[in-house]
Amino acid sequence: MATISATPKGKLIILEAGDASGKATQTRLLTERLEHEGRDVRRVAFPDYESESSALVKMYLSGKFGGSADDVNPYAASTFFAVDRFASFRLKWRDFYEKGGIVIADRYTTSNLVHQAVKLDSAIERAQYREWLLDFEYVKLGLPRPDCVVFLDMASEVSDRLLELRKERGEDIHEMDKAYLHKCHAMYQEVAALYAWERVVCSSGGKPRRVAAIADDVYKAVIKYL
Repeated sequence: MATISATPKGKLIILEAGDASGKATQTRLLTERLEHEGRDVRRVAFPDYESESSALVKMYLSGKFGGSADDVNPYAASTFFAVDRFASFRLKWRDFYEKGGIVIADRYTTSNLVHQAVKLDSAIERAQYREWLLDFEYVKLGLPRPDCVVFLDMASEVSDRLLELRKERGEDIHEMDKAYLHKCHAMYQEVAALYAWERVVCSSGGKPRRVAAIADDVYKAVIKYL
């Protein structure tokens, strides 16, 4: 029996990037700017650490299933994150979205297109995985497809330094593996081109750009979809 996907009546905007690239800040600033314009906006973030639905995600990222990201295959890990998104959508923002609201998300299915696909060695395997993931989440689970994905492109060496500054908050198994994060950044660039994501440059000359300048570019990338 086929599963009917959610009817997209609102708008779903995703901000994607590697760790320490300013996603949370830029998601907040974009939400506040759109609210100031009088738009009906809601901000969400994934994983949804405040929800019980993120239990398996927390176990995975804390190393309960193995101390390396590669210890859990991409299909298994993807289901952890997908269930968390399903719960968030059904319990927290489906009605708002289906009534025409604008949802701004810090990460989404699009993160797995990078962070899990990077575990696969061949281009054929990665293509098969992406096809499976998009069908699983957008068709089988009925999650809405994004209207726009903005890739915040922060150079890896800059992200590395920013991650060092926030080490006191603790690191998950992804953040502890710099080689993995660098592979993810390259994969972000590949996937952003493959799916025609909007790209915002977030660093220049080995330093992060001004937060306000990045926010302006994010707004310009998003506004044409609203």
